[in-house]
Amino acid sequence: MSLLHLSFYTAFTLSALGLAFHRTHLISALLCLESMMLSMFIALSMWPIQTQTSSPTLLPILMLAFSACEAGTGLALLVASTRTHGSDHLHNFNLLQC
Repeated sequence: MSLLHLSFYTAFTLSALGLAFHRTHLISALLCLESMMLSMFIALSMWPIQTQTSSPTLLPILMLAFSACEAGTGLALLVASTRTHGSDHLHNFNLLQC
């Protein structure tokens, strides 16, 4: 395993651990999700260089579009929850209430 692969795996794992263990604020969960998507985007962008293929792939651009949609949806949920509940603490949310 090269140092490049190790750094991508480490970045993804650390952001997944951050998402799993630091669940106090919604904004921190969104930042962890964005760092996971960023590490996957960089890994997919470097994949044709590592395999020495000449054709660029469309997968990183598609993933970047989904990441932008996820970020927009997450920020919209953050604003809506802050307006209704007064804060972005995750312990204030109850999925059983309407």
